[in-house]
Amino acid sequence: MAPTPLAAAREALAGIVNPRVGQDLLAAGMVEGLVIGDDGRPTFTFLLRRDDPATLVRQIRHAFQAADLPDPKIQIKDPSGPAKSTHGPPAEGDKAMPPPAPQMSLPNLGKVIAISSGKGGVGKSTVAANLAIALARAGHRVGLMDGDIYGPNIPRMFGVFERPQVSADRRMQPLEAYGVKLMSLGFIVERDAPAIWRGPIIMKIVTQFLRDVDWGTLDYFLVDLPPGTGDAQLSLVQATNVSGAVIVTTPQEMSVGDALRGGKMFDKVNVPVLGIVENMSGFTCPHCGEHTDLFPTGGGDKLGGELKVPVLGRIPMQAQMADLADRGKPIVVASPESPAAVALAEIAERVVEAARTRGGAELPILRG
Repeated sequence: MAPTPLAAAREALAGIVNPRVGQDLLAAGMVEGLVIGDDGRPTFTFLLRRDDPATLVRQIRHAFQAADLPDPKIQIKDPSGPAKSTHGPPAEGDKAMPPPAPQMSLPNLGKVIAISSGKGGVGKSTVAANLAIALARAGHRVGLMDGDIYGPNIPRMFGVFERPQVSADRRMQPLEAYGVKLMSLGFIVERDAPAIWRGPIIMKIVTQFLRDVDWGTLDYFLVDLPPGTGDAQLSLVQATNVSGAVIVTTPQEMSVGDALRGGKMFDKVNVPVLGIVENMSGFTCPHCGEHTDLFPTGGGDKLGGELKVPVLGRIPMQAQMADLADRGKPIVVASPESPAAVALAEIAERVVEAARTRGGAELPILRG
């Protein structure tokens, strides 16, 4: 007999150990008020101390996803400070975040485009990496900043692991692969180093990557953001003028709610959503070209309709796509004629047009 959602949630939490105390999250008393909401989503307060690894929250989301549970609503509370929700802006009166600094003017970066997703596991970083390369192959000068502070994946996807050089004027030199200039925290910290980053530190990292990296003159500057809405997203829009955001989702309607929150966050900070990219959109046979839907469909269209933005394109699944990414060979490089690579190249063209019109209002919504 399958466990109830509440039992499955408890089991997932009990499988995560806090290395600071050597106990699982339940035994350590870090979870309070665990319930299953009317919408089916687990909801609880997570007691996270300043000296606890911040990556525990990411581990929770991955564990719930592995257990086929909906993305949880987590209220993070420092036992020594005010509570903070991972699903919304800081509460009024929260003094932890400093007032935003004036935006930096960085015209050399060209169009700054945020690549975002409402939840992890939808292939956002894979899309960001391949879009950057597709833009570069179309003749544009492109930079890609890995803004996923908690889980930087860009080094692995590009097969680049060197440390950046620092010039005489103390500016970091971006690394380069496949015609794209790259910067990631993964180039600087050890791969197994815990990412214990708070809001002000994240703001400092984002600012340094924008200001203190010698990007040169670019046409497009893509930022691979962490999933959800949080400090990294707010830090980026506070630090510089973001031309627009591309939201990556999957065909399942279940993923729409999380992505919708992200889209509305961009709207609140006056960043236009350029459009939706629907990843894992069925399977196209490489031999006969027949397309088969593997999951329930309609997620991208529903999200685009809710946000009143176009679906920029749909990327079909390919068996070797994840393996190629793990080996530092993005699909647009390793198999440029494949259905996924062709779709990504077309999406890159539409991103260029959407960025030009700032919001993509002139683009039609694609239908499958």
